[in-house]
Amino acid sequence: MNRQTEEIRYLTFALGKGRLASKTLELLEQIGITCEEMKDKSSRKLIFVNEDLKLKFFLAKGPDVPTYVEYGAADIGVVGSDTILEENRRVYEVLDLGFGKCRMCVCGPASARELLQHHEMIRVASKYPKIAKDYFYNQKHQTVDIIKLNGSVELGPIVGLSDVIVDIVETGSTLKENGLEVLEEICPLSARMIVNQVSMKMEAQRIKKLLQALKEAK
Repeated sequence: MNRQTEEIRYLTFALGKGRLASKTLELLEQIGITCEEMKDKSSRKLIFVNEDLKLKFFLAKGPDVPTYVEYGAADIGVVGSDTILEENRRVYEVLDLGFGKCRMCVCGPASARELLQHHEMIRVASKYPKIAKDYFYNQKHQTVDIIKLNGSVELGPIVGLSDVIVDIVETGSTLKENGLEVLEEICPLSARMIVNQVSMKMEAQRIKKLLQALKEAK
């Protein structure tokens, strides 16, 4: 093995588990980046390697991806923009991958629409307290009581825990089934690629080449 090959360090990807990881791997395959090890569903491995291209991949829970990238445990991460906004880590957001599209919205029963217009003190349940707080305090200038939930936030208004919820909406069918609707849209969401700040400088050429190829493949 010549010295030049030895000196190439691995570029490490942290991928948000589930649909996001599958879609990302499909997109990477289009530009000639494959990781056969990851296709073995029975594998107990945590880190998957493509020796030829000097790449490593691992799967992580969405909210952990920006943490791995900020601290340099991963050079590159793929995660939903909702997670990037909520986690607020020091990373570079470099590319909108265009899949996983949905919206972050304020939802509730139709009767709650009025509460949003009169800037009343209301209770807001959400898995995304940072996004909810930023929206109500900095954009709407409305003081609210934010309640963090981890499970089905739709329950909030139904059982009287909250007046409204802040949550991701894809089709809105779950809302409809539970007598809720979108009252206000906060922002559109999709899968994004993030990069560690040091990696962006140290591996600028490799990362820029990768981004260019992905942009052309999208």
